[in-house]
Amino acid sequence: MLNFIYKNQTEILFGKGQISEISSRLPTDAKVLLLYGGGSIKKNGVYDQAMSALADVDVIEFGGVEPNPTYETLMQAVTTAKEHHVNFILAVGGGSVIDGAKFVAAAYNYAGEPWDILVKGAEFSNPLPIGAVLTLPATGSESNGNSVVTKKETSQKRAFSSPTVQPVFAVLDPEYTFSLPARQVSNGVVDAFVHVIEQYLTYPVNAPLQDRFAEGILQTLISEGPKALSEPQNYDVRANVMWSATMALNGLIGQGVPQDWSTHMIGHELTALYNLDHAQTLAIVLPALMHVQKEQKSIKIQQLGERVFGLNYSDEAEQIDKTIKAVQDFFEAMTVKTRLADYDLDEQAIEAVVANLEKNELTKLGEHGDIDLEKVKSILALAL
Repeated sequence: MLNFIYKNQTEILFGKGQISEISSRLPTDAKVLLLYGGGSIKKNGVYDQAMSALADVDVIEFGGVEPNPTYETLMQAVTTAKEHHVNFILAVGGGSVIDGAKFVAAAYNYAGEPWDILVKGAEFSNPLPIGAVLTLPATGSESNGNSVVTKKETSQKRAFSSPTVQPVFAVLDPEYTFSLPARQVSNGVVDAFVHVIEQYLTYPVNAPLQDRFAEGILQTLISEGPKALSEPQNYDVRANVMWSATMALNGLIGQGVPQDWSTHMIGHELTALYNLDHAQTLAIVLPALMHVQKEQKSIKIQQLGERVFGLNYSDEAEQIDKTIKAVQDFFEAMTVKTRLADYDLDEQAIEAVVANLEKNELTKLGEHGDIDLEKVKSILALAL
């Protein structure tokens, strides 16, 4: 096991009606920027519950954060926050809204060009504190310091991470997910699944507890994910999916183990260029990447097949191939397609993705740094 230092500062308020607890966790002089997306929270009752919980608080609203939050929109939110001198951000929505809140928090007191936070890793200080009310379980953003932002002008999707922008609390009420469209449910399950894979499917370092944590989350998603589609009002199913997505990327299972994240890096470029859903890009890339990297990932792929999918083929090559197919079949069962052609993309997309990776200096991906641009071409060619 590798060395690590671990701390998770987010207080989780899990279950029915927990939104009523948020006012007691705000600063006494709170002036809150309420950040949300396209307005679904005003249709499903979450907005009304949030405003009720904030009845005695000065609230400034900013809506319209996109499913892939854009730099351009978030900079408008920064301007609004500064104009009203807010001192707290409450993000109500899915991972995109929470990611956006983190960028707004970081940019609020930043004196330079805020895009540098994303592309140059520029240091920032005194970010605004954040709280989150989660409505779409997927990214784990409610209890980590990660943020991904897209700049429309240049078709760049970049990320930054800092514990200083991690939410101080997060409300996880499974009932808020009952009204989600099936597509968002499917995307959320696939996203959480791949988050676990990025931290698990590398190479052994004698960290059996982390492996078992990861395998437990994967098994839960495989079991409960399809039920979330067929039984959308099932509270227990929704609760299990929601908690699995949080545990997938709150930092715990990645401690002391090597991590990959190449599927995400390649997928980000597909989203930036063609506006595919994040989970759609992951479903396209991961099975093909597993094929290309099956020698480097051999032991863990076989372990995944045995422990998570119950596969026990005596031939190593067959065990690997059947495991990769099981992953792909799961994505398809969640109604997330796994081929570029399913999204009307062809060989031209491969060249565009590679060009963007090169422009963004992302040319040595994976846990070994051995996924170069030629390998990216091979991966995407397999995914046509």
